[in-house]
Amino acid sequence: MNKTAIKNFAIWARNKLISDISYRAGLMGITADGIQRALPQSTGGTEFYDIGTAEPYAISGEAVKQRRQLADVIRRKERDSDYQTAYRYIIEEVAYTWFNRLIAVRFMEVNEYLPSRVRVLSSETGKVEPDLVTNPFDADLVFTGEEKQKIMQLKLDNQVDELFRLLFIRQCNALNEILPALFEKTNDYTELLLSLSVIDEDGVVYHLVHDIPENDFNVAAEGQVEIIGCCISIITRNRKMRYLHY
Repeated sequence: MNKTAIKNFAIWARNKLISDISYRAGLMGITADGIQRALPQSTGGTEFYDIGTAEPYAISGEAVKQRRQLADVIRRKERDSDYQTAYRYIIEEVAYTWFNRLIAVRFMEVNEYLPSRVRVLSSETGKVEPDLVTNPFDADLVFTGEEKQKIMQLKLDNQVDELFRLLFIRQCNALNEILPALFEKTNDYTELLLSLSVIDEDGVVYHLVHDIPENDFNVAAEGQVEIIGCCISIITRNRKMRYLHY
């Protein structure tokens, strides 16, 4: 096991996730400087936020509720310190959550521990598009009729990353049944802030699949369960050290 490669990836991935999650929150008016109000043209079901472009950023439906949850969580955390510390803490907490799940899913797919045996982050054939995205209905995940239509439309429109995000969240929630401590079911701001790409070669998923040898995860070869503890301990230690300075 190449612990140097793992350490380098863990530190880089943590920072990348924090950056991507912060950017996504900023689109909805939640930044390190404060929490903006929705623009006046917002309605009950759709909210608009000024992002400095000709067209404001819009969220609707469940995202509106999740955005309010995020704002409430930051404000509650602010009571313990100050706004900027609370903001950083929540953003890093979300990054830490998704990092843990990515590592666990990678370990499970390599060792064929996923219930469906369908790869979530990679492909058996070596293509960039994960097998779950190629064959979303082969993974024994439960979808409503409306969700099935949305999945088919995303495939027709070649919206690979949006489809991956939807399927990855659904897979993580399904894994709650066998690993409840790691895969806590979510339907909140944690999902809202998830920003992952499988086609971006500078993305966390791409680097996870390509930078760390698969055998490091494969217990039948030379991999060990230790890799999960190694990755998580690196990112946890780094996070604790940061907060000693807050």
